[in-house]
Amino acid sequence: MLQKLRDKTSGWIVTVILGLLMIPFLFVIDSSYLGGVGSQNVAKVAAPPTWWKSAPSWWPVSFLWQHHEISSNDFRVRFEQARQQARQEQGEDFDPRQFESTESKLAVLDQMIDEQVVRLAGEQSGIVIGDAAVREYIASIPAFLGADGKFNQDNYRIALASGNPPRTPTQFEALVRESIQQSIIPSALQRSGFTTQSEAERLMKLLGETRDVELAALPETPADTAEVTDAQIKQWYDSHTKDFRQPETVSLEYVEINGANLPAPAAADEATLRKRYDDEKARFATPEQRLASHILITADGSDPAKLKAAEEKATRLAAEAKAPGADFAALAKANSEDPGSKDTGGDLGWVERGAMVKPFEDALFAMKAGEVTGPVKTDFGFHVLKLRETKGGEGRSFDEVRDQLAAEQLKADTDRVFTELSGRLVDLVYKNPTSLEGPAKDMSLPVQTIGPFTRTTASGIAANPAVLRAAFSDILTQDGTVSDPIELGPNHNVMIRVTEHSPEQALPLDKAREQVIAAIHADRTRQASEKAVDAVLAKLKAGQTLQALATSEKLQISPLPGLPRTQPVPTPEINRAVFSAPLPAEGKPSYGKVAVQGRYVIYAVTKVTPGNVAEVDAAQQQQLKEQLSQIDGMAAAKAYVEAMRKHFKVQTEEANL
Repeated sequence: MLQKLRDKTSGWIVTVILGLLMIPFLFVIDSSYLGGVGSQNVAKVAAPPTWWKSAPSWWPVSFLWQHHEISSNDFRVRFEQARQQARQEQGEDFDPRQFESTESKLAVLDQMIDEQVVRLAGEQSGIVIGDAAVREYIASIPAFLGADGKFNQDNYRIALASGNPPRTPTQFEALVRESIQQSIIPSALQRSGFTTQSEAERLMKLLGETRDVELAALPETPADTAEVTDAQIKQWYDSHTKDFRQPETVSLEYVEINGANLPAPAAADEATLRKRYDDEKARFATPEQRLASHILITADGSDPAKLKAAEEKATRLAAEAKAPGADFAALAKANSEDPGSKDTGGDLGWVERGAMVKPFEDALFAMKAGEVTGPVKTDFGFHVLKLRETKGGEGRSFDEVRDQLAAEQLKADTDRVFTELSGRLVDLVYKNPTSLEGPAKDMSLPVQTIGPFTRTTASGIAANPAVLRAAFSDILTQDGTVSDPIELGPNHNVMIRVTEHSPEQALPLDKAREQVIAAIHADRTRQASEKAVDAVLAKLKAGQTLQALATSEKLQISPLPGLPRTQPVPTPEINRAVFSAPLPAEGKPSYGKVAVQGRYVIYAVTKVTPGNVAEVDAAQQQQLKEQLSQIDGMAAAKAYVEAMRKHFKVQTEEANL
């Protein structure tokens, strides 16, 4: 029976059936198993096995490839971190919509891919990070250190739990291990950079180089006024469509609440001011200060015998200090173990609350002037205290601070009225978030309008960076809802709604016609100017001089002897062109042209003087060599990552970003 069953379930027929059954199964397998990126990932970095470098990447051989994937969640976390960093760096200029661009996302993803490339390269090189290295690195992170400068387990767990995202110690250790592994090869390459003395000297000569130059400005080319035909207009428009765009515009309606325009609240009565005074009386008192001296006997808390001996010594000194006619300063100089006050007789100066540790402070502020007390135990040891004088602690009377209280109460009442009014407007808007007219009418506030305007032509309240960002945000332009309150200043808010939105689009030829004609005229003028300067250059290269051509060509010649390379003079464009020119041959200047603000300038380099290395002191030379070595090392690390990236297979799925 079993033999018959075995015979029936073998052979080519069963093989075909199983193959047919596998086909629909393949369609539901995550594509990452077949060599793709996967539905939950944004990128995948794969490398052939070290024992088969030429292994093909097609399925099923792809199962042999070693790979790492970047999940959508990992990308979102990193992108959010990049967003927060950009917001901190740019402040009010940060534009969330612009940051959400595909270019920004791809830049973050590219960095993450490089990290996985380095990680995979490290694994293939057999790099393994031990537990000791992970623990040592974690113990050096400042956020995890205690007050004593040593690793604190409680600080470690609290910091991980409050992070973004929160992590367990195990997760964080894995992250550190991965980070160290990724950094080993690039860090070693960065440290391997070096610069020879001859290379450093060559750069110093270039940096200190000066050139003797003559500039010749050609007369301004007359503006082109020749007729432009319809065919020319059409041809120019079709070949420069990106130059003729109608920018995105919006129109707004808004309701503004400005505390400065609200009726002033009634002045506070006497009872209100007196209650405020009673509630905040401590604020009007000068801080109490105490002139103190002390004798410190340090104690080793880990040794009970030494601790007891220190306490007994402090007790004996306290008794001596309390004796009639005792010289506290002399006792402190002879016995105190506080190096900061011993030589001054234990003098601590005037002390306020909060300046000393709590046991010391509690004892000091419970004493009377002239009294000696002790021993008082703190973490530093045992103290014998003497209170020499007291001052402060007196409060100002109600009449003295009445005007201040009245002004503060008026401001508080004004803020309260503004807050209540703003809160009421928000509540009304939230009931119907697509309208401002009803809430404004209920509150007798005007609905104002502004626009249409672009990002560069906004004026009035629309020019405020926060208002401008909200006005062009996807939420307001697409949904037509009212914004949250936008703060324009103290007690000054506005709520806006986009009433009209026109996206950026190509400007029709009939509207762009005048711009096209102006562009054609400008191009003709530029070509005429370039033709004129090329004609002069041809004469110069044929052997004539600038001075000889000055009259006939109406050139304005300006000599610039000793022009430095490192200074953007006379303009950055001219300086860059002059120092990019080839060295002049013997007795023959090096000529060239450069466009500056629509006009062409001819330059003649007549002499090149290298920088004098002897004028650079040894410290500066060494600093330059170190900087060049760092640059060389960073270039090596970058080249390594680029080479590994070409060697590996990188797949991305932009749709998952």
